[in-house]
Amino acid sequence: MMGCGTASHGALLAVVPFAGPRPRVLALSPPPSTPAIQIQNRFYSISQLPLPKAGCKGRCEASLASNYTNTSEFADLDWESLGFGLVETDYMYIAKCGPDGNFDKGDMVPFGPIAMNPSSGVLNYGQGLFEGLKAYRKSDGSILLFRPLENATRMQTGAERMCMPAPPVEQFVDAVKQTVLANKRWVPPTGKGSLYIRPLLVGSGAVLGLAPAPEYTFIIFASPVGNYFKEGLAPINLIVEDKFHRATPGGTGGVKTIGNYASVLMAQKIAKEKGYSDVLYLDAVHKKYLEEVSSCNIFVVKGNVISTPAIKGTILPGITRKSIIDVALSKGFQVEERLVSVDELLDADEVFCTGTAVVVSPVGSITYQGKRIEYAGNQGVGAVSQQLYTSLTSLQMGQEEDSMGWTVQLN
Repeated sequence: MMGCGTASHGALLAVVPFAGPRPRVLALSPPPSTPAIQIQNRFYSISQLPLPKAGCKGRCEASLASNYTNTSEFADLDWESLGFGLVETDYMYIAKCGPDGNFDKGDMVPFGPIAMNPSSGVLNYGQGLFEGLKAYRKSDGSILLFRPLENATRMQTGAERMCMPAPPVEQFVDAVKQTVLANKRWVPPTGKGSLYIRPLLVGSGAVLGLAPAPEYTFIIFASPVGNYFKEGLAPINLIVEDKFHRATPGGTGGVKTIGNYASVLMAQKIAKEKGYSDVLYLDAVHKKYLEEVSSCNIFVVKGNVISTPAIKGTILPGITRKSIIDVALSKGFQVEERLVSVDELLDADEVFCTGTAVVVSPVGSITYQGKRIEYAGNQGVGAVSQQLYTSLTSLQMGQEEDSMGWTVQLN
């Protein structure tokens, strides 16, 4: 179970070779009629969880709570100046998996440091994955999660590639719900931000020789956040990187493993020192096709056509990317998933990025080999970027009807 076997509900990762030049015109995905898996809604009483400031020691059994007490209490935080950085909240969820490949039910414990063997698989060999999703507070005080099933299934795909067991989909989603409800007072007021939720799956067992770890830990913590880029919903400036590469065919670029992000830090550091917001990477083989930004997918707009690099094993299948494609199709745009040449940036009308952290981020300029290309939205937000951002965030925050069936409400 602890080798490269199939994780619970897991799916084998298919590494797709470079496609031909023919674009794939996408059709709008129909809203789900019946969920693929039934998630049991359970409610947890915050009052039954001891306050960490009062010195709760040991484990706080969130699963024993049976009632959820609705409260309008907010944490003492300056919600107006919330940025994208860690704000330590009250609780985190932890579950363990041993050699049998099965995760225990997990516990809600006070947020804080965790003990780990210095010979653990994640510290020595980078055997780890993470996810990211958000919770939003509606005007009536209830809380919405955005597409947690997608994160659960993507973690299983990544776990398969990294020779790790993954928590079952139902456990993943239920643990996310527990974590949000236990930290409800940290969910920002409506329109002030969101609660960023970070599930982690790491090889915590000790291993000296190169091999899968004998034990795994599944952790979820959360932090209230504002905008990812300091510009907010304003144009960012990118530089195309043609020396460093984020991923290569046959590698792990298509899964959300922790090493993918450490490898972009050098190029990102250099770019920021030059005044750019982030880096846009090219493919490692031909060095002319767009891949993605450090932690975002990329879209190019020309007329009524929105193009984005095809998922082919080196690009992360972003959940916001997937959502924006469907929203764009519903608005009458033609969306193409294909190879997108760097030369297409020269005459694009707009360029924008998507990701859980940024949602939609318009691009004001891209610099490639010393040449700066500016877009119509350089002095503001492009019309297409603004339309898609407004449509998606309105759905995420419960301001418009969820005809897609993407949100999960915690009453």
